[in-house]
Formats: sequence, structure tokens, C-alpha cells
Amino acid sequence: MQDVDLYQAVLGITSPWKVTRVDLALDAGQVDVYVEHAAKERFACPECGRSCSVYDHAPSRTWRHLDTCQYRTLLHASPPRVKCAEHGVKQASLPWSEAKSQFTLLFERFAIDVLQSTSVSKAARILGISWDEAWTIQRRAVRRGRARREAAPQSPRRVGVDEKSPGRGKEYFTVVCDLSEKTVEWVGDGRKSETLDTYWKKLTPEQLESIEAVAMDMSGPYFASTVRHVPNATAKIVYDRFHIMQHATKAVDQVRRDEQASLSRTWGKDSPLARSRYLWLYSEENVPARFEERFEKLKKSELRTAKAWGMKELLRGLWGSKNKRAASGFLTRFIRSARAMRFAPLSKLANMLASKRDNILTYFNVPATSTICEGLNPAIQQLKTRGRCYRNREN
Repeated sequence: MQDVDLYQAVLGITSPWKVTRVDLALDAGQVDVYVEHAAKERFACPECGRSCSVYDHAPSRTWRHLDTCQYRTLLHASPPRVKCAEHGVKQASLPWSEAKSQFTLLFERFAIDVLQSTSVSKAARILGISWDEAWTIQRRAVRRGRARREAAPQSPRRVGVDEKSPGRGKEYFTVVCDLSEKTVEWVGDGRKSETLDTYWKKLTPEQLESIEAVAMDMSGPYFASTVRHVPNATAKIVYDRFHIMQHATKAVDQVRRDEQASLSRTWGKDSPLARSRYLWLYSEENVPARFEERFEKLKKSELRTAKAWGMKELLRGLWGSKNKRAASGFLTRFIRSARAMRFAPLSKLANMLASKRDNILTYFNVPATSTICEGLNPAIQQLKTRGRCYRNREN
């Protein structure tokens, strides 16, 4: 197979285009591939699609393609310009690249995979392009995705709403996820009721009616916004188990803090709770092997923290209830037991669960959880640590 035939096949170049020449510069580590179209060929107007004759050619352009082994590969061609009766002289679309891009579609596809895995800076180094070039590829990908979504709008039936902070709590944004498709549907600045209002207002009455469940934390603003816009919202809002367990874990930690402050006055550094903060954050089955012996003794002790941790672990069983009636009984007993312990943080947790019980138990009508939104946290956290996208919130 000749080199031109090889690259014709590798590049996927089809009629009326053909590879006419391939130059290999070993010293420069570069392959140059030259492409031309057949004579007297007609091309579509990029505006209306009407078949037009070639008016002239733009100056020769170069596109970066995927490397050939270790050799940088460049594609060269003179784009034809057509004269449309309606739109005048326009440059014809090229099958290997988007308009105004200096990269082939195959290169951009690979670049997007790299960009999804690391920061713009690191992706640029891996790809051998500048930061601005990598950023431009990413921005085009975002715009294509948004255009596809707007061209074929879909309303999620099960929605997850969550707040995120790209910094250290100084600013927040609201993320709306499609829990069925596991995709981010919308992002808005802030975490107020008005923020979520903006998303609901984008949906038609029919789309709002079709919503089956809205999983969220126990945020008042999100609840209020959803009630304002989603029909029969109070029967569809599900307070997410992930966030409920976060509150339970915080209650355990506060009990530990209070107890440690008391014990340290007597025991000093020898307090049994010394250096145990992170142990109490583990669930029963997740305690690392190196801590098992110590934690086994701690959780069987008469420490208030051990009892609070046991209550937290007990609460996890709520979502294993067979049905809503069983769950309701479970929750009633848990609230009673938590209050009976007379630990202020547990009493506060019990009161919160009592006040929110209806929408905690909605889970057993429509088992939705925004854990999928939380599952997106690693990527969202990378927005902070890798510096991705924050020159433009749209991305």
C-alpha cells in the first residue's frame, strides 16, 4: 500500500477529497499530509445546504491530527469557497474539521477524553498544544453538548438538587441532575430559592407535571422553590438519605467534641477519645483493619460517643425497611430513643427528623436519592483542585 493510500484510509478521507502527497520529515519528527478535492466538484452552502459551484479557494490551512506513532501529523488543504445565490461567498464545510478549528475532529475527540481526565494545563502538556488551544477545544465541546440538549430538550422524571461550593464556602452554585440518566441538567449561581426557580421556569407545565420525584437535602429554599413550581410537590420531594446521614454523623462528632472536652480535663492526653475523631466517621463495615482492635474496644465502652455512634449506625437501617409503614414505625422508635439519651446533639437530630419525617418517608413511595449528584462530586471537586473550567462558569 502506498503512503497516500494508507493515509487516505487512516484519515477516513472520502470522495471528493483525496490524499495527494505525504511528506515525512524525520529530523523534525513530523508527517505532512496534503489533501485536495476533485476538479469541477460542487459543495453545499454552509448556511442553507444548497449545492453550489466552487467560487475560489481560501489560502492553504493546516490542521493538527492524531500523531502517527511518535511523529506529529499535520493535514494541509486549501478550503473551497462557494458562491450561494442567497448567502453569497462562503467557505464550504470540511469533513475532517469544524469551522475555524485548527484541529481535526479525531484529534479533538481524543483531546476531550484527556480533558475529562485531568486539568487543562496537564492536558495541554500531554497533547503538545497550548493552554489556550486546549481551553478552546473544551469550550467547543461544551457548546456542542449544550446545543444538542437544546435541540432535543428532555425533562427528567426524577430530579436531584444539590449545592456545591467551588471554593471554601465563599460562593455556592446549585446543580440539578437527571437521576435516571445520571447527567447534570443545569447549574445556577447561588443556593437561594430564586436560584432553583430559574431552572423550574425553563420547563413547560407538561414537563413539570411529569416529574415523579425531587431528591434534595433538607434545605428550606430548595423545598420552597419546588413547592412553588412542581405540581403536588410535597408528595414528590424526597429528603435524601445521604444528607440525613451527614446530619447524624455531625451529631456524633459533636457528642465526641463535648465528651472529649470533659475527659481531657481529667485524663489530659491519655483520654480514651484522644486522636479518635476520624474513627467515629466510619461505618461499621468500613473501619480500616489497622484500627479495628482499638475501635472494637471504643464502641463497646460506656462512652457517650460510642452510644451516639451506635444510634447513627441504627439510623442507617431506616432505608432497609420493607415498606413505608414499617419505615414510619422505625423512625418513630428512633426519634424516641434519641431523645431519651438526653445528648443535646442527638436531641437536635431527633427533632429535625421529626419535623421532616413526611418527606423522609416519601422515599418509600418514590425511592429517589441525590447520591448520584454526590457521585459527581469527584469531577466537581476536580474543578477546584485541577482548575478546570473556572475562567468560564458555563463550562
